[in-house]
Amino acid sequence: MPELCRFNGIVITMLCGDHAPPHIHVRYAEAEARVSIANPEVLHGRLPPRVQAQVLKWASERQAELRAAWERASRNQLPGKIAPLD
Repeated sequence: MPELCRFNGIVITMLCGDHAPPHIHVRYAEAEARVSIANPEVLHGRLPPRVQAQVLKWASERQAELRAAWERASRNQLPGKIAPLD
């Protein structure tokens, strides 16, 4: 699974050719979740509250980059890298 970003122990990935709706996969320690790109929210899974807040902030601030990464991944291309939180 190509890695988009890693910060504060959070790993964010995106599968090439993954199913709709557009989303990212998030791992933190033993926790995992899928997060929507269009309206950043947890679709499936669970994250610690502090981690969830950081991921949703990151996804909200980088929606255009995430949409472009999803488009690339939907064409079975590598989605690329996205900067962590400032």
